[in-house]
Amino acid sequence: MIKSKFAISIHILSLLANFPGEWLTSDFIAGSLNSNAALVRKELSMLREAGLVESKEGKNGGNRLARSTKDIRMSDVFNLVKDEHIFSYAPNTPNPECSVGKQINEALNSLFTGIDNAVHKQLHGITLEEFTRKYF
Repeated sequence: MIKSKFAISIHILSLLANFPGEWLTSDFIAGSLNSNAALVRKELSMLREAGLVESKEGKNGGNRLARSTKDIRMSDVFNLVKDEHIFSYAPNTPNPECSVGKQINEALNSLFTGIDNAVHKQLHGITLEEFTRKYF
C-alpha cells in the first residue's frame, strides 16, 4: 500500500505545485490521477492534517499547498504514508519451535529498519521544488 499512497501523494502535491496559489478541486485532481474524487479527498485529508495542504470549502473552494515547495521534502510524505516499515512481515506468526522461525522477525526488523533509514535519508535530500523542477 505504501507504494501507491506515496505515488498518489506526490502526484497531488506536484499538481498543486504546478498551480501555485490556485484552489484545485478534488475532481480536478482526480482527473489528473485518473482516479475518483473520494480517494483524492482521503489523501488530501492526510496531507492537510500534516500541514502540507490547505483546503477551502464553498463555490470557490479547493486545495492548495500550505507550505512553499522548497519547504516540503519527499521524506515528509514518506513519513506520512509508511506504516511501521516499508516492508512487512509474513502474515502468519512464525513457528517459535523452529530455529529460524523463533528469531526471523527480530532479524527482519533490523534489516527493515536499515532499509527505512536509507530510504528516508535519500528522500530527505529532495524537496518538492527540486522534484517538480526536474520533471515538470
